[in-house]
Formats: sequence, C-alpha cells, structure tokens
Amino acid sequence: MPTNAVATVDQYALTNDDPQPPLEPQEAERSPHKSDFFWSYTEEPHRTRRQAIIKAHPEVTKLCGPEPLTKYLVLAVVLLQLSCAACLRDCPIFSVKWLLVSYVVGATANQNLFLAIHEISHNLAFRSPIANRFFAVFANLPIGLPYSAAFRPYHLTHHKALGVDGLDTDLPTSLEALFLDSLLGKAFFCTFQILFYALRPMMVYKLPFTSLHILNIAAQLSFDFLLVRYLGAGALAYLITSSFLAGSLHPCAGHFIAEHYIFKEQLLSVRTLSNRVPVLETYSYYGPLNVLTYNVGLHNEHHDFPAIPWTRLPALHDIANEFYTDLPHHNSWVSVIWQFIWDKEVGLWCRVKRQKAGKAGKAAGQ
Repeated sequence: MPTNAVATVDQYALTNDDPQPPLEPQEAERSPHKSDFFWSYTEEPHRTRRQAIIKAHPEVTKLCGPEPLTKYLVLAVVLLQLSCAACLRDCPIFSVKWLLVSYVVGATANQNLFLAIHEISHNLAFRSPIANRFFAVFANLPIGLPYSAAFRPYHLTHHKALGVDGLDTDLPTSLEALFLDSLLGKAFFCTFQILFYALRPMMVYKLPFTSLHILNIAAQLSFDFLLVRYLGAGALAYLITSSFLAGSLHPCAGHFIAEHYIFKEQLLSVRTLSNRVPVLETYSYYGPLNVLTYNVGLHNEHHDFPAIPWTRLPALHDIANEFYTDLPHHNSWVSVIWQFIWDKEVGLWCRVKRQKAGKAGKAAGQ
C-alpha cells in the first residue's frame, strides 16, 4: 500500500472563506484512494452532533423507542417471499421469468429484510431484547442463509467504533482496496459486495459463538430443509439468489456504498458548511428508495440517534433541520454505484479510518 502521501481528514477542513482546500492544489486534486485511506485523529462525529441536537431540541428524545409497524411489515415480506418461492417452484432456474422475478421482487424484498434485521438489531421492533433476537431469526428465514445473530454485534460495533481500524468491519481492508483498485476491481466489488460484507467481519475479528448463533443456524437449516422438501430445490435457489442480487448490482444495494464512502465533490461541498469541519464520513440519501428500505438512506440521522426507528427519522430530520440541511448527501443510489465504478477519483480507499484507542477498543457484544 502506498504511504508517501497519507490523506488525513483534518487536513481537508474547509470554511466558507477558503477559496481552495487547505492542502496544496496538487495534493487536493490527488485521488485519495491512490495514496491511503483518510485518517482521522478525532472521535467519530455523531456523538458530538447528537449532544448538540438534544441541547437545541430536547424533544427529539421522545422519538426513541420501538416501532410496532415493523413486525407487521416483516411478516408481510416473509409471506411475499414464500409465495414467490411457491409460484416459481416449477419454473426453470435461470430462465428469463425466474431471473426477472428474482431481481425485481426477490432482491428488493430480501434487501428489505436485510434492513429489517438492521432495525431489529437496535431493539426497534419490540421492547423486549429477547423478542427482538427471536424476531430477527424469523426475518432471516427468506434470506436462505443464517446471519442475523452474527450481524447484530458486528453492526453495534460499527456504531460504537465508527471507522476504527480493526473493529469497524464495514471498512474495506487494505488488501481489498489494493487489489480492487481498478475499474474492473470496483465492478467486481459491486457485483459481489454481499459476499465481502458477509465474509470480511470474520477475517477482521471473531465473535464468541453463542446459543443465539446455534438457534439462528438451526432455525435456518430447518426452514431450508422443509422448503426443499415441500416446494423443491428451486424455491430455495430463488431465495438465495434473491439475497445475492440484493447485495449486487441492484438499485437498493447502492446504500452500502452511499453511506460512508467519500466522493470528490463531497470533499468540496463541505465548504458550504458554516463552521470549520473535517471531511464527513457519513452521508444521507433522500430519494424514493427509502420507502423500500426502512429509511436507511437517512444515515446521518440514524447514526446520530440509533434508538430512533425508521418511521420517525424524517421527523428527526425536520425538527433538527439546521443540523442536516447543509450536509453533503446523495440523491440517487444508482448514480452512486455508477460513479463508484467509473470515477477514477473514487474507490475503496475513500473511507475514513481512525486508530483503535480508548473505549473504542472493545467490540460490542464481546
């Protein structure tokens, strides 16, 4: 990995009065992924903004708590996927009809379930923590492979140790960034990114194997066995293919990249902010696909207040509008995928990292 020009987040701080970024012009124009990750030496920004928002708008704390609608929506999507699997049981695998339904309906539905499990991991479906754990296992069933039990501790660590090298498994490794640092490499990453997100955490650090993992695996294998027995192997193939496509070149999969990757125009757009700030490491999306994805696009809002459920994140945005309105954001997840692949200025290096230190050094769930 090249190390001759490490790009630090704090060097890119801009103000309204700065005609140019504070680096030398040639440094500011250099593609960050051609040198290194962006390294920050300050704490993650969401805790500070959360405190400022609560001070300015204490009423936002009333938005926290479970959303009863979530359990009904999860049930509906699970039934939808089972219905599709049953309808396609006699359809030839990889036929045009089978692939079309898998991509349009199945991938969208399973992406919705991915993000339902994300909501449930924050205890936002039920008040009881154990009810949330069991319900996540249920929501996992149409995905075809067990992952809900492992997802929660890794994801909570992502919040607690955002950008911390060796703890935040949402971050690409240096090996990934080095070997996928090309147009074809980025296209490969976008096509198979669900596999990177599934396998990378285990390569970064291992979690203790718990009874919840056993339950998750047992429930999933039992469901898959019964599905194959009564609906045939094609039904299971449909569900697993849907999960793969959900994390591949699918419009809703754009959120994986949009949430934390830095695009060059976002480096420059922070000059519109009223205060001197570092390069932002979280970006929201305010487009129509939020309707299908539990408002995960409101990602700054979610990281600021993980205890606020998906239905109330727009209310948070409206109440604390002065904290969000000028932040760089995305308007299209499809555009994000396209630019990530084709723009030479963007790549897996374009993430903010910080060194492991203090309380961030302990992973959630360990």
